[in-house]
Amino acid sequence: MRTSHQPALHDPALLLAEIPSHWPMAKGSLAEVRKPCIRPNCRACASGRKHPAFLFSLTEKGRRRCLYVPRDLVAALRQAIANGRWMEEQMRRTGVGLIEEHRRNRTKSSRAPEGSAS
Repeated sequence: MRTSHQPALHDPALLLAEIPSHWPMAKGSLAEVRKPCIRPNCRACASGRKHPAFLFSLTEKGRRRCLYVPRDLVAALRQAIANGRWMEEQMRRTGVGLIEEHRRNRTKSSRAPEGSAS
């Protein structure tokens, strides 16, 4: 049984119909880090807690890149990353499905009786 998260393998119309509900998409990762600030008498930094910051890591032209993410964008970026992973899963499933279908068809044609056209 197919759910809304698993469109038909070879029906691009079903996949294309689902893409808008999974938009926006992003590829990368989000990490929370703790950084010291520049204030000389900061209690958080003095206690060792430091200040939370979020970094978005991605690969661009083969090079790793990190960008600071504003706090109010964190939830939207998390969802975009999840949506991007959903799309990657759809592409993986399509690739595997194409290979499996090819193998099934190859097996059927190799079992055809002799003298028949393959």
